[in-house]
Amino acid sequence: MKFEFFITLDAILRHGSFAAAADDLGLTPSAVSLQMKRLEEYLGQPLFDRSARTSRPTPLARELSENIRVALDSVEAVRTRHTVALTGRVMLGTIRSLQPTLVPLVLAEISQRHPELSVRVIQGDSVELLDQLKAGRLDGVALIRPTSGGSSRLYWHDLVEQPFVFVAPPDATGRSIKTMIDRYPWLQFDTSLTSGRVAASHMHKLAPGLKPRFELESIEAVLAMVSAGLGVSILPQVRGRMLSAYPVQEISLGKNAPVRQIAFACRGPDFDNRRVMALRDALVISYGEKLEMGGE
Repeated sequence: MKFEFFITLDAILRHGSFAAAADDLGLTPSAVSLQMKRLEEYLGQPLFDRSARTSRPTPLARELSENIRVALDSVEAVRTRHTVALTGRVMLGTIRSLQPTLVPLVLAEISQRHPELSVRVIQGDSVELLDQLKAGRLDGVALIRPTSGGSSRLYWHDLVEQPFVFVAPPDATGRSIKTMIDRYPWLQFDTSLTSGRVAASHMHKLAPGLKPRFELESIEAVLAMVSAGLGVSILPQVRGRMLSAYPVQEISLGKNAPVRQIAFACRGPDFDNRRVMALRDALVISYGEKLEMGGE
């Protein structure tokens, strides 16, 4: 008797019908029905009550399914335990602001869990990274998810939602954003990037006509300038080592604050690629356990 027949039985009981089991297993309903008839012949007892319009499993079918489920779980545990180590190379693309904070944690996680897996990391803006992913030049990307949700042909996994905040020098007095804007020059985050344009748009809502004193290409550079007392800015909220290196005052922009969604994406068919999923898992662990709210 083929072991696959017992797997089919388990699928029928899990999904509630022959048709649903067939769809799950990639079989035709007639093939599923034939397998069950062969299994009943082997056991010498019926597995389904066919007196009604829909077939109902007998107690024997349920008992068999429970035993088969234990066996399947055991097989899966053995398979996972003895899985061949990941080797080869994967290409990860990230937005610039993740390079100094998130990427070191991700690579440390990969090194610990998959020491034989090589990772090449490149940086770019979100649009560029998505284009390279779709063209097959990257295996996975960590970027700002489009407000539309992103292409349905890609696999998406949201990592963290970051609100934008107003940042001021650590020794600045008063908590009024308007006072801070009147007192300090505006240090603008790179408007060639999506986050920079979002930040600039919100600053103009707070202070129409305001001109930037300097425009800087990275969040880290803006933070360093603000921390040194050279101005104020609007940035995605930061956490962790970057704030330790460049202490600033963070002031909430309120319930209407813009937000950005950091997400992992890969091509749909690569959802089953263990190397690509290793990237995703390392990103999730790095955000969830080490970066708190993103560390950008």
